Amino acid sequence: MTETQDPVARADALLHEHRDSIDRLDAILVYTLGERFKHTQAVGRLKAENDLPPSDPDREARQIARLESLAQEADLDPAFAKKFLNFIIQEVIRHHRQHQS
Repeated sequence: MTETQDPVARADALLHEHRDSIDRLDAILVYTLGERFKHTQAVGRLKAENDLPPSDPDREARQIARLESLAQEADLDPAFAKKFLNFIIQEVIRHHRQHQS
């Protein structure tokens, strides 16, 4: 881009670049969550096979604290990170309970 380029055209180009990055990151998030759930489903099967409880409050608390710390390092709102992890944990527990049925 040249400095003489129309400001609106430059803004449009930058917007396109940001949106391309957002799209790539969304794909990474989806595939990462898919991989994560493969592992948590394996944990759920293991817990069901060994008559273990579907949730582990101590581990969940450690994970939330860990994620809050990572969020601060990443300049992400720790409250948002906690809500996000709590949502994932509840979904994992739901899957674990399904394995025990």
